[in-house]
Amino acid sequence: MTKEKIPKHVLAAIFATGILSFSGVIIETSMNIAFPTLMKEFNLATNTVQWLTSIYLLTISIIVPLSANLKAHFKTKKLFITANLLYLSGLIIGACAPNFEFLLLGRIVEGLGTGIALPLMFNIIMEQVPKSRVGVMMGIGNMITGIAPALGPTFGGLVVTHLGWRWIFYIMIPFILISLVLGIGGIRQKSQLREVKFDLLSMLLIAIFFIGMILGFSNLSTGNYFAFNCLGAILIALVSLGLLVYRSNRINDPVLDLNLFKNKFFAAHAIGFFLIQIISLGNAFLLPNYIQLVNGDSALIAGLVVLPAGFAGAFLAPFGGSLLDRYGARKPILIGSSFMLLELLIFTIFTSNLSNLLILFIYIFYMGGMGMMMGCVMTDALDHLEKSEVTQGNAILNTLQEFAGAVGTSTTAAFVAFAQRKAGSKGAIPTAHGTHLAYIFLLVFVLIIIAIFMKYTQVRNKND
Repeated sequence: MTKEKIPKHVLAAIFATGILSFSGVIIETSMNIAFPTLMKEFNLATNTVQWLTSIYLLTISIIVPLSANLKAHFKTKKLFITANLLYLSGLIIGACAPNFEFLLLGRIVEGLGTGIALPLMFNIIMEQVPKSRVGVMMGIGNMITGIAPALGPTFGGLVVTHLGWRWIFYIMIPFILISLVLGIGGIRQKSQLREVKFDLLSMLLIAIFFIGMILGFSNLSTGNYFAFNCLGAILIALVSLGLLVYRSNRINDPVLDLNLFKNKFFAAHAIGFFLIQIISLGNAFLLPNYIQLVNGDSALIAGLVVLPAGFAGAFLAPFGGSLLDRYGARKPILIGSSFMLLELLIFTIFTSNLSNLLILFIYIFYMGGMGMMMGCVMTDALDHLEKSEVTQGNAILNTLQEFAGAVGTSTTAAFVAFAQRKAGSKGAIPTAHGTHLAYIFLLVFVLIIIAIFMKYTQVRNKND
């Protein structure tokens, strides 16, 4: 089959939105490296400093559900410019922050921008890329954002060591300006606009759900499981979710079309996608902190150790997309999930004695597998929907992706903080113990992922 050519303006639009997403992820992983430094500078506990990541992902999780309605109501270029300028403002606030509270504010503003922009890249790919090239372009889209975790820890380590953590924000400003120029020149309006009523009640319920879940999970480490800010927050979140489902089934333009979960193939892929992201952000939190707090190395060394794995994930993403275009989703997804299982098994067994060399080598398997399968999971999930449902499906997947990131960071941080609190120390032994507990937790999830995709990637094949 002859491969159709992708227009240059479409490529520019994809890279413009991709750079913005790239910037969001690279700062996220760079800040993970800076956590020990920030803990000392602002006198913070582990489960407090992780809010720099959680509040950012939480903000995105609240905004992304609006993406389908925003796309229907506003021109794509206008949305992109708004997102870009918001993110730029957040960078400036973060760079100039006089205290931890202002730093959190900057992350919230950045999250607003990323939340608007993130679904745009995948919507452009699904709408404007020829069908025969969608798998590869979804892989490239994931590669753009996948390079960020590869560079983030090393970038963060270099900057924190030699310039100070504020320069993490300053250095990203030129990238955002490049993104702005590419987007203005490349983004075209493909879909027809229509009037959409924004349901404020649904948005409030979504916000309560996400805030309650993140607050509850992040406070598990305190040991006061039945406190209002722990189990109470989770219960309120679950009630809000129930009300959201009830509300969404009774209005014409729901913020999130939860009826898509009646499609068992989409639902299964969405659950698997959610769990993959929990594991990925959990890894991104655990490993740099382990290298610094257990192995006693610098932020720069931590960044260099995880660097090769990030590149493996980034560059295997298009390969996974190519396999999808040729053979269907089953092969790249199951190969990728097997690599993830290998990493989690080894890290769970040897948590008390993980050398930097072992981390470097084994983490390559995880990131390679994750990179190979992520775009395939998204593509196969959306491929099971009607064309009119794809934008809503994309909104759901992107919402789950960011929410899962917040859950992954919060819960793994909670395991580490629990062990440190129990020992009365943030030293090497309790940190290693908490990391071990967190990896047992993540190992269960990867087994669920494999079981899901063993069943729900059998039916659909591109060559059928």
